[in-house]
Amino acid sequence: MLIIVGGSAGSGKSTVGQELANYLNCSFIDADDLHPAANIEKMSHGIPLTDDDRWGWLEVVGRKGGDAAARSGTAVVACSALSKAHRDKIRASCAVPVLIVMLNISRPELERRISSRKNHFMKADMLDSQLATLQLPDETENAIVVDEHVSLENIEDKVKQKI
Repeated sequence: MLIIVGGSAGSGKSTVGQELANYLNCSFIDADDLHPAANIEKMSHGIPLTDDDRWGWLEVVGRKGGDAAARSGTAVVACSALSKAHRDKIRASCAVPVLIVMLNISRPELERRISSRKNHFMKADMLDSQLATLQLPDETENAIVVDEHVSLENIEDKVKQKI
């Protein structure tokens, strides 16, 4: 199974994803590391990505995450996966089942977290575009939605019940 830890910038995807991978003793991939240089350049200049910028990247995320999961049984990827269409692209690009763990964090908390980061290409003024794109998973998706008050242990328990 491929577990996608999703959410907007500042939601804690990388931290939760790495901890979840440690808990499950499986590989972890940060999708930020898979962005093409053009996407990083764009975001570094405060220009939000469009879906056209994301499609190829999401395909790579699904393929690499799916390959990692196929090798070991489970893999965790931290990836924004903001909309259902984004998550559908990831699912279509991998050959294993996908579980979405969507981190639903309040705007004030996201702003606080992003503004405290150093040396990250995602800037606080780009949060609007991410929140405008964000669609929480619906009942048709294999997903868990958690807010900022849910502990890591609780997330781990919820994931363990789904896999």
